Amino acid sequence: MSDITQEQLRQACEQGDYALLLASIPYAQLIGVECSRQDDGLLFRLPANKDNIGNPLLPAIHGGVIAGFMELSAAVYLLITTGAPGVPKIIDFSLDYLRAGQFRDTYAKCQVWRQGRRVANVAITAWQDVEAEPIATARAHFKIQEPAKTAGP
Repeated sequence: MSDITQEQLRQACEQGDYALLLASIPYAQLIGVECSRQDDGLLFRLPANKDNIGNPLLPAIHGGVIAGFMELSAAVYLLITTGAPGVPKIIDFSLDYLRAGQFRDTYAKCQVWRQGRRVANVAITAWQDVEAEPIATARAHFKIQEPAKTAGP
C-alpha cells in the first residue's frame, strides 16, 4: 500500500468518504474496492468487474482477487479504526475459500479479535448475496505502528 498521510485519514473519517483514502491505494483502484459506513462498522464492496474474473466458464472471481480484496479490507479497516500513524504491515494471512465467488458484487466485514501495542489480529468474512453464507473467511495478523513518542517535560 502506498503512504497514507494522517491528514488523508482524518479527512476520510470526518467526511465518512473513504473513497479519498482508497484513491491513494493503487491496488484498491485496480480491482475497484469501495468502503462505506454501515451501522457501527465498515462495509467493503468489490463491485462485479469482468477484469476480476478468473474462471470465465462459470464465471467466477479469481481467488487471488478475493484474497487481495479481503487483505486490503482488513488493512484499511485497521487503519481507520485505530487511527494508526501509518499503514499496518501484513505479517500473516490465512484464507479459507468456502464456495466460488460468482460474477456479482462481493462484500466484506472485518472484526479486530485482538490488538496489542504492536500487533493486531483481524477476522474477515466475505459474502455475495447473504451475509450468513460466506464465500470466504480469513484471519490476518498485522504489525501496527506505534504513535510517535513525544518528549516529556
